[in-house]
Amino acid sequence: MGSVRVPLNAHYGAQTQRAVENFAISGLVFPDVFITSLALVKRCAAQVNGELGLLDGALADAIIRAADEVMAGRLANQFVVDVFQTGSGTSTNMNMNEVIASRANEMLTGQRGGKSPVHPNDHVNLGQSSNDVIPTTIHVAALDSIRNRLVPALARLQAALNEKADAFADVGKLGRTHLQDAVPMTLGQEFSGYARQVALGLERLEAVGPRLWELALGGTAVGTGINTHGDFASRTIALMARRTGIPLVEAVNHFSAQAAQDAVVETSGALKTIAVSLVKIANDIRWLASGPRSGLGEITLPSLQPGSSIMPGKVNPVIPEVVLQVAAQVVGNDAVVTVAGQSGSFELNVMLPVMAHNLLQSISLLASAAGVFADRCIAGVTANPKTCSGFIEKSLAMATGLVPRLGYDGAAALSKKALDTGKTVREVALEDGVLNAATLDELLGPPTDR
Repeated sequence: MGSVRVPLNAHYGAQTQRAVENFAISGLVFPDVFITSLALVKRCAAQVNGELGLLDGALADAIIRAADEVMAGRLANQFVVDVFQTGSGTSTNMNMNEVIASRANEMLTGQRGGKSPVHPNDHVNLGQSSNDVIPTTIHVAALDSIRNRLVPALARLQAALNEKADAFADVGKLGRTHLQDAVPMTLGQEFSGYARQVALGLERLEAVGPRLWELALGGTAVGTGINTHGDFASRTIALMARRTGIPLVEAVNHFSAQAAQDAVVETSGALKTIAVSLVKIANDIRWLASGPRSGLGEITLPSLQPGSSIMPGKVNPVIPEVVLQVAAQVVGNDAVVTVAGQSGSFELNVMLPVMAHNLLQSISLLASAAGVFADRCIAGVTANPKTCSGFIEKSLAMATGLVPRLGYDGAAALSKKALDTGKTVREVALEDGVLNAATLDELLGPPTDR
């Protein structure tokens, strides 16, 4: 293909440089968790190839030490290939192979050039193909991000919502359906529903785990395992499992693991569901805090920053608005993953890089948004009990509590009269002598928390 000019201070080589020149598309590169997960594959592969006698011990040791440096973030600026590249992710796989080989050679010889004992393909990529390495890396990176970032953030949000559910257990408020007044409930009950949504999101993430645990490593080019040792995949994956603490296993069927990316699509779907849940919660929080004088104003949010460049004193629900924007991005990311998941042509999906980018971005965004939502919004929410009780008393839906005594039609007539006169249901019932004050207090009293 002719010569190519590689920067003098680069640890990567010609294949990476060609990719940089060919794929000047977005300026987006893979996140750190993807790079460290890919380096983990190379590290464990070198150790197992050394133990199997397929790789000279000194070379294996140098590759391991170089991979460890990558995992520690010391060579982060060497991973320069755009996310939008060849559909198998070969360019990023070779970027890693070249960086590790270059650094390993530097350790062995004291220089990057000259005679290089470690070869990026023959040694660092031994027993592997981009076609099994990149799907493996996607799974490992997603599992790492979910476990270490997203799950803790969602658990924090769930705890914050549960705390408010307990704190607001005795705050009666008006329920609303179809954006219309409904029967009374408590603010605690409302917040308990939000907490449950988050809890179910955590369960959905846990449910996808077993599919993500299955790794494509060992299938090499098309799933047959050509040019790899029979024990390579199982031993490498077992080593990765020990180092990560994740129960990683070899794919039951390598042809499925490389040709289809259904586990990634499923995981993205779970992330989309969580995003939709957060939209519901964030929108409710905005409405409940609306006003503060001409809206619902049933709760007050923490004041974080001025809300307007023209209106003095205005404070906006900035954190819920951030959550809504993140959720929109996650839903869009899921659409990309869904389309990409359909691109498994025969023995390989050819949209692996963009699937990885969108999946990992969704995990990262949701983790950040959930944490901020919990810490900078929900934790500081306060109730406005007088406003809440005032809405209850004014509501025509209060007549629902009288149905057991008056029947549906009788209660409806009372409600209509209250609407026509501008009086409350209680006032009309007392004036008409339908029920006495004690009975009305019993029937229209504050709701019981459940």
